[in-house]
Amino acid sequence: MSTKVDSPMVSTYIDTMGFQSRTLLLCGAIAGPLFTLIYLAEGATRADYDPLRHPVSSLALGERGWLQILNFLLAAALTMAFAVGVHRSSQRSAWGPLLIGLWATGLLGAGIFVADPIGGYPLGTPDRLPQPTTHGVLHDYLSLAGFIALTAACFVSARSGPPLWRLCCGLSALGFATAMVVSSVTFGQAGDQGDLAGLFQRIAITIAWSWQALLAFRFLRQGQHGGAERAVLHA
Repeated sequence: MSTKVDSPMVSTYIDTMGFQSRTLLLCGAIAGPLFTLIYLAEGATRADYDPLRHPVSSLALGERGWLQILNFLLAAALTMAFAVGVHRSSQRSAWGPLLIGLWATGLLGAGIFVADPIGGYPLGTPDRLPQPTTHGVLHDYLSLAGFIALTAACFVSARSGPPLWRLCCGLSALGFATAMVVSSVTFGQAGDQGDLAGLFQRIAITIAWSWQALLAFRFLRQGQHGGAERAVLHA
């Protein structure tokens, strides 16, 4: 037996919950563009920094490194909020929100633990340090965990939805993983091998944030279709 509840109090509660969920989902949509805008601006104004060769993480080094550290932390916070929004909005597996939360944790770790110098940046440092530092190793491993989680999240999302969405998720996972592997292998290589490592990393990052934004808009669109429903109490 079910009874529809149309009281103003319940309606207000539902509207409030809907607003909170939409806000959390919007956090996922804006995280990528904001992160990208900041690192592009920083990379364009840093002396001796080559966006085609050096990783985004290297922007956390130097006097203005705190800006990129804050960029990582802000992206992590927005993505974690997005994971909560996906959890509230999704009626299927809990794996998706969990993996997005792990992706956010990787971003958080990348901000807390600064990467080691690589590719000759900052000026005067070698292509690779002879002995990695503890914070550099933690940065790499936590970032890797986040990358794996994001790739898995794409594949999990590819299990449901229309064919075009499944294809988008599958291609995003493969494109992100491939570009990130290429960049990771070539970072710190001498000569031409390392000259485009930063470009491949930026391709991977763009794929990741684009997929996250598309997922956010997909949930927001689904929420609009279901926003007019009233609460139903089952007795």
